[in-house]
Amino acid sequence: MTDNEMPSLHDVIAARPHVYRYLKPTPLYRYSGLSELVGANVWVKHENHQPVGAFKVRGGLNLVARLSEKERNSGLFTASTGNHGQSIAFAARAHGVRATIAVPEGANPGKVAAMRGLGAEVAFHGPDFDSAREWIMGVARAQGGRFVGPTEELLIHGVGTYALEIIEELPEVDAIIVPVGAGSGACATCIVAKAINPGIQVIGVQSAQAPAMQLSWASRKMVCADTNTVAEGLATRIPFENTQRIMRKYLDDFVLVDDDSIDDAVLLLLEHTHNLAEGAGAASLAAAAKLKRRLAAKNVVLVMSGGNLSVDQLRRLLARPGVPARAGSA
Repeated sequence: MTDNEMPSLHDVIAARPHVYRYLKPTPLYRYSGLSELVGANVWVKHENHQPVGAFKVRGGLNLVARLSEKERNSGLFTASTGNHGQSIAFAARAHGVRATIAVPEGANPGKVAAMRGLGAEVAFHGPDFDSAREWIMGVARAQGGRFVGPTEELLIHGVGTYALEIIEELPEVDAIIVPVGAGSGACATCIVAKAINPGIQVIGVQSAQAPAMQLSWASRKMVCADTNTVAEGLATRIPFENTQRIMRKYLDDFVLVDDDSIDDAVLLLLEHTHNLAEGAGAASLAAAAKLKRRLAAKNVVLVMSGGNLSVDQLRRLLARPGVPARAGSA
């Protein structure tokens, strides 16, 4: 991929009709409690309000709208820990296309039920996302179907529509913090922000218990790493070359936060926004806490990328002793 071949702001604008045929813009709210805790003016972009509870549905709708007739007839195949799969299932149902989704053993049961409820066939395979992905790619080849990877450019184009919404509503934004799993959200945000105002800082965040994407970005080479995080949306063991290339060009910083900090952030968001964030969706607040000196007095947007926390995960969090009183402990 050359620089001229990278996704552009034009691509994101072209995706808008395909996204807004089925979705509405999501809220961007300023929270005084979070602002006080972080020491900045903090807004939350509520992608957890999407009909599938996560931002990825934007990309799925754009991709499925662009399929050829042959691809529609052959069906879609993909792998997911949950949110990407729900995106493809939602978009496939909207356009009358068959979808088969591989998930790892032990996948979030609520997300699996949601994919099936949207009409997708769900197959369990392997211990993690990458194992499921490698397997379903072979199934797609054998059946002549269209495999959809989680970082395809058409997905990035669609996802970028939320970044456009942020800047249109808050043009004075100084920094946007984005959770990173495969990287489509961070890439989309970079493409939009840097085209409109290069001074906007875009900061990625991943769990220290699943650091492959961050380590690859920092070292500028592909680094695989174990995934032991409770935040399945951040659990990428094998990095993706195309999103790494975009992030290396545009991303201002990429930080790691511990799972304990992510857990604290879920509870802080529940307390201050009355929204339920999944681990990946809360990672942006954990990163803001880690970077609070650097973000002091700035206009900061935290992307709550998803809200699909399972009941068992919520019970585990509520059983923890106490709720952190300060963002600095998040």
